[in-house]
Amino acid sequence: MDLEEKSIYRKPDVIALVGRSGTGKSHRASFVANEIGADLIIDDGLVVQEGRILAGRSAKREDTKLAAVRRAIFSDSRDAREAVNAIRRASPRRILVLGTSHAMVSRICRSLSLPYPSRVIEIEEVSTVEEINRALRIRRDLGKHVIPAPTFEVKKTFSGYLVDPLHFLLRPKSQQSESLVIEKSVVRPTYSSLGRFFIADTVISSICHFEAKRVQGVAGVLRCRLEGLPEGITIDLDLVLKFGVKVVPVLTYVQERVREAVEFSTSLNVLVLNVAARRLSLESHTGEPGGDSAFEP
Repeated sequence: MDLEEKSIYRKPDVIALVGRSGTGKSHRASFVANEIGADLIIDDGLVVQEGRILAGRSAKREDTKLAAVRRAIFSDSRDAREAVNAIRRASPRRILVLGTSHAMVSRICRSLSLPYPSRVIEIEEVSTVEEINRALRIRRDLGKHVIPAPTFEVKKTFSGYLVDPLHFLLRPKSQQSESLVIEKSVVRPTYSSLGRFFIADTVISSICHFEAKRVQGVAGVLRCRLEGLPEGITIDLDLVLKFGVKVVPVLTYVQERVREAVEFSTSLNVLVLNVAARRLSLESHTGEPGGDSAFEP
């Protein structure tokens, strides 16, 4: 939906959560949003609703701090337009906007055609001195950042990054309501002072070869093609199967095993995994697909 497509649009109330970098704003965001009744959270270039990323690309993926700031304030017109359209589709009553300063929050509001905040909450109002100092130490010593969304959502845009889940119990305001479990994610951004890390294609290919050949009925791997994309990877596997094998069950099982192994070992998001049988080996096979003790015939 383009901006021009919706002529009637009620501007939401905007509340700002402000604190210097590393003080735990993203960690507190879900709790604050619940307290003030905010429907959306805008944090570091992302538009988040109830744990779902509606639009944007996290600033924590950028290579430099300057690029991260530009991403966080939606300086790119295409990103801003995508975020505005997502906000309008969601029709929120109230939005929580996170920023390191009042000026940053104002810039975000201008970029997204939002009204200026009706209230500004300082991080010191919702976190203790001990909590802020602990957050600063974690940022400084470990280079870790929190994103207010579940790991399932975050891994879509942080393929190949170390993403760890954090679970919290959110107590309801009224006794009639049930407690909610909130999941956040911890990531280490590219621009962390701890440096960058890479996963070579040969490593991924070796994992694919190893897992495929563990499946009963697979005689060998002819070729493994990889394509890396910002949101994940695609894999094409060409196999040699043993004579007499049930082709479809074997290929399906190989697909499941390889996908699970690659995602577990590398944290990469496997977008597509194509498995094809290109040859048959004269080696005969009896039984059902399986490998080791994971799948018994």
